[in-house]
Amino acid sequence: MKTTCSPAQVLTAVTALMLAASLVGCDVTAHAFEAVQSAPGIPGRETVDPEAAGDAARALVQLETIPVKGRAPKTGYTRDEFGPAWADVDHNGCDTRNDILARDLIDKTFKAGSNNCVVASGTLADKYTGRTITFVRGQDTSSKVQIDHVVPLSDAWQKGAQQLSDERRMELANDPMNLMAVDGPTNAAKGDSDAATWLPPNKAFRCEYVARQTSVEAKYRLWVTQAEHDAIVGILEICN
Repeated sequence: MKTTCSPAQVLTAVTALMLAASLVGCDVTAHAFEAVQSAPGIPGRETVDPEAAGDAARALVQLETIPVKGRAPKTGYTRDEFGPAWADVDHNGCDTRNDILARDLIDKTFKAGSNNCVVASGTLADKYTGRTITFVRGQDTSSKVQIDHVVPLSDAWQKGAQQLSDERRMELANDPMNLMAVDGPTNAAKGDSDAATWLPPNKAFRCEYVARQTSVEAKYRLWVTQAEHDAIVGILEICN
């Protein structure tokens, strides 16, 4: 008689399958994750959210496609290597910073005459801290909410971005997947750290955070250090 596995058990099994497949040179397809997303829960017990479990499993598989190397020198890095800050890369008439503010804030107002581009105020449910932050544009207030590169540009430069074309680096700097509106002081504390040296104080967001980092690094063919790789695995394996 077969017993039904919990989502957490399925996620563990999928991870083991991924590791075993990598040893024999096999590709793990999306079919491996169907069980994670459809596995039933156990009555009376908190279960793994299927979407979150699937993201963690996919991130673990994706992580195995990313090379593990040492950090390259920071020589030659400047912010200008990634193009002008907050360019209008999608040609919608609004710069990237305002695009992300408009995406991540609620109850937004816009500066008059800006064609609904320049966000004047709003409310942020900050994922890094779990706090609610009121944003008001102004010389002394705008910095309360900053736009963070989930994979910092300086870190990316030392892990393969210096080998990308100018156009590709600009895409990386303005990619919505790599950008989040977050608490300003927390973003400043993060600096250019990777997952081995900094994680969001809000532990509930750490799974999504490292999964997003993994997706960005895979998309732009960056690499990770061994310490970063191990830190990401340690987070993803306990996502629940």
